[in-house]
Amino acid sequence: MLAQQRQAAILERVRTAGGARVSELAAEFGVSDMTIRRDLDLLSDRGLLAKVHGGATPGLPGSAHEPGFAAKSAQQRREKALIAAEAATLVGPGTAIALSAGTTTVELASRLVDVPGLTVVTNSIPVADVFYRGGRPDSTVVLTGGVRTPSDALVGPVAVAAIRSLHLDLVFLGVHGMSERAGFTTPNLTESETNRALVEAAERLVVLADSTKWDTVGISSFATLGEAHTLITDAGLPDPARAVLADYVTDLRLVEAS
Repeated sequence: MLAQQRQAAILERVRTAGGARVSELAAEFGVSDMTIRRDLDLLSDRGLLAKVHGGATPGLPGSAHEPGFAAKSAQQRREKALIAAEAATLVGPGTAIALSAGTTTVELASRLVDVPGLTVVTNSIPVADVFYRGGRPDSTVVLTGGVRTPSDALVGPVAVAAIRSLHLDLVFLGVHGMSERAGFTTPNLTESETNRALVEAAERLVVLADSTKWDTVGISSFATLGEAHTLITDAGLPDPARAVLADYVTDLRLVEAS
C-alpha cells in the first residue's frame, strides 16, 4: 500500500470509529508505530484529524461531537488509571454504587471487582462487562438498559426510569467537560438526562475527570460544580482551575501523574 493510500485509510478509520490507537493502526496496516506516527503528523498538519496521546481522534470537535469509546480510551490513559485508583479507596464492602459510562469508570470497575458484597448499577456496557467477567459471586450488577450511544452508554427513558427508583451510597460519574459557567456537561442531549438521574440517586456524588476536561463544554449541562461532593482529577489541572473548583467542591483530590 502506498503512503497516500494508507493515510486515506487511516483517516477513514479514525472518522468511522471516532478515533484509533497507534498500536492498532500499526497492526492493521502492517507497519511500524513510527510510520503511523508520521502519517498522523501529516494528517494533523492538514487539519484532518487531531493527535492525542497514543492515537488520534477526528479534528475540530464541537460541543455536540461525541467521540467513540476507542477514541476516549486512547487519551490520558495514565491519568485515568491514577484517578481510578484514588476513587477505588472510597468503596468498601457491601456498598451500593453506580458507575456512569466513560473510560475512567471502566478503569475504576477493574479495581472494584474483588470488593465483597457490592451492588453495582451502571448504564455502561463496558463497565458491566468488567464485572460480569471478573466480579465476585456475592456482587450484584444491574445494567439499566436503554439506547446505546457512540461512547457505549445506555441512555433514554428506559435507563432514566431504572435509575430513578434507586437510592445509592456513591455515584461515580465520568464527564465530557467541566467549567465554572456550564458545570458538568455532555455532548449527548439524551445522556444528559440519564446522568442527571444518576446525580439525583446519589447520597454522595464523585466526579472523575482528568485535567483536559477543564473548560471543555458539551452541549448539555447535567450538574453544577457544587453538586459534586468529591472531584478527582490530576495534577495537570491549572492553578486558576484549582482555585475555582476548591470554591465549589468540598473534597477536591489531585493525583500526581508524573
